[in-house]
Amino acid sequence: MKPVRLIRGFLTVGFWTLMSRVLGFAREILILAYIGPGSALDAFVAAFRLPNMFRRFFAEGAFNAAFVPMFSKKYEAGEDAQAFGRDAFNLLACAVLALTALAMIFMPALVWATAEGFYGDERFDLTIGFGRIVFPYIFFMSLAALFSGVLNATGRFAAAAAAPVLLNVLVVPALIVGAAIGGDVVMWLVWTIPVAGVAQLVLVWVAAARAGISIRPGLPRLTPDTRRMVRIAVPAALASGVMQINLVVGQIVASATPGAVSWLFAADRLYQLPLGVVGIAVGIVLLPDLSRRLKAGDDDGARHAFSRAGEFALFLTIPCAVAFLVIPLPLVSVLFERGATSADDSAAIAVAVAIYGLGLPAFVLQKLLQPLYFAREDTRRPFHFALWSMVVNAGLAFGLSPFLSWMAPAIAASVSAWVMVAQLGLGARRYGSVARFDDRLRTRIWRICLCSGIMAAALWGATLILSPWLGMPGWRYGALLALISIGAAVYFLFAHITRAFRFSDLRSAARRGG
Repeated sequence: MKPVRLIRGFLTVGFWTLMSRVLGFAREILILAYIGPGSALDAFVAAFRLPNMFRRFFAEGAFNAAFVPMFSKKYEAGEDAQAFGRDAFNLLACAVLALTALAMIFMPALVWATAEGFYGDERFDLTIGFGRIVFPYIFFMSLAALFSGVLNATGRFAAAAAAPVLLNVLVVPALIVGAAIGGDVVMWLVWTIPVAGVAQLVLVWVAAARAGISIRPGLPRLTPDTRRMVRIAVPAALASGVMQINLVVGQIVASATPGAVSWLFAADRLYQLPLGVVGIAVGIVLLPDLSRRLKAGDDDGARHAFSRAGEFALFLTIPCAVAFLVIPLPLVSVLFERGATSADDSAAIAVAVAIYGLGLPAFVLQKLLQPLYFAREDTRRPFHFALWSMVVNAGLAFGLSPFLSWMAPAIAASVSAWVMVAQLGLGARRYGSVARFDDRLRTRIWRICLCSGIMAAALWGATLILSPWLGMPGWRYGALLALISIGAAVYFLFAHITRAFRFSDLRSAARRGG
C-alpha cells in the first residue's frame, strides 16, 4: 500500500490550520474593533454565511464524502484517477456556476429565508448587497475543495491546508488599509473575499499539477464513475444541507435580537480554533488513509489509524473545552473588547463560548467518526442521523428561544452535536473492531479527563490572581498569555506523570510512517 504518514499529516494540516485561525483571530479582532456588533456586522455575517453554507453543502460535504474515497481508491489501485478527477471537476464547475447565477437573481429571497429577523430594517438591504458581492466565492472555493481532495488523497497535505490562510492574508491588510484611509471598512472586507477565493483556487490547482494530477476545464459528461459519485454524493450533500439548516435555524432565532448574530459569530470564531486545528485536521487526513487501507484489506492498520486519530484529537480537544468553560470572559475580553466592541458585548460572547465549549468534543468526534462511513462510500446513514440531529436542533432552538432568547441556538447546536455523535458511534458498530478504539486509547481517555480537571483548577486559581492585570490595557495581553501558559504547563505536566499521552509515540509513529 502507498503510505500516508498519518501523524505527520495531522501535524501538517493542524499547523496550517492553526496559522489560518491565528490570522483569523487578527481578522476578527480588526472586524470587531473597526465595525463592531451592529447592523453592518450582522449583515456581513449573514451574507458571508450564504456562500459558506452552499460551499459546505456542495464541496466539503458531498465531495469529501464521495470524491475523495473514490479518487483515493483509484489512485491506490493505479487506475486512471486523473481522468476521474477531470470529469468530477467539470461536473462540479457546471453545477456551482448554475447555483451562483440563481443565487445572484434570487438573493432577496435567500436573505429572507436565512435571516427573517432582518426584514423591515436596514440590515435586510445591506445583506442583499453584500451577498451579491461575496457569493461568487463559492465557485472558486468549491473547485479549490476538489483540488484539495486530490492533494489529500495523494498524501500531499501542505498546499491544501495552506490555501485557507490566503483569505486572512488578504483580508487583514484590506481592513487596515480601509481604516487608515478613512474608507468604508466593511466594503473593503466584502470585496476582498472573492479575490481571496481566486487566490486559493490558483494555489491548489498549481500544487495538484506539480503533484502529477493535471486537470483542465472541459464540457461535463456523465460517465459510470461520475454517475456513481453523484449517487454517493447526493445523500452526503443532503446531510451537509441538514447541518447547514441547523446554522440557519440558529441565525433566524438570533436575528430577532440586535447584535446577537455578531455575538454568536465571534464565539464561533473562538471555538473554531481547536475544532479546525484538531477536528478538521483529523477528518482530512483520516478519510483518504482509511479508504486506501480498506482497499488494501488492511483492517488492523485501519483500526490503528482510527485509534491514533482519536487519541490525538481527544488529547487536544478536551482541555480546550474545559478552558472555554472555566475562563471564557478573560479570553473574550482580551481578544475582542476594543473599539466598537463593549464590555457588554464581551459578556454576551463569553456566554456563547462557554456553551459551545460543552459541544466542542462532540464537534470534533463527528469529524473522527464520519470517515468510518465515508471511506466505505456509505453516505445514506449519516444523512439519516443528520435528520434526527436537525429535529433536535430546531426543537431546542425555537423551543428555548422564548426563555433564553439568543442563547438558545448555541445550546441547541451543542446538544444536537452530541446526539449526532451518539448515532454515529452506535451505527459504526456494524463495522466491527475497525470502528472501535483499541485498548491503549481506552486506558488513556480517563487520564486525559483527569489532567483536564486538574488544569481547570489551576486556571481558576490563576484567574483570581491575574484578574487585576487582565483588566489593564497595558498588561492584559501578557496576563492572558501567562494564564494560558499556566494551564498548558499544568496539563502537559500531569499528562506526562499519568502517561495520558507520550510524545515518544509521535516519534515512533513518524519513524514507521504512521
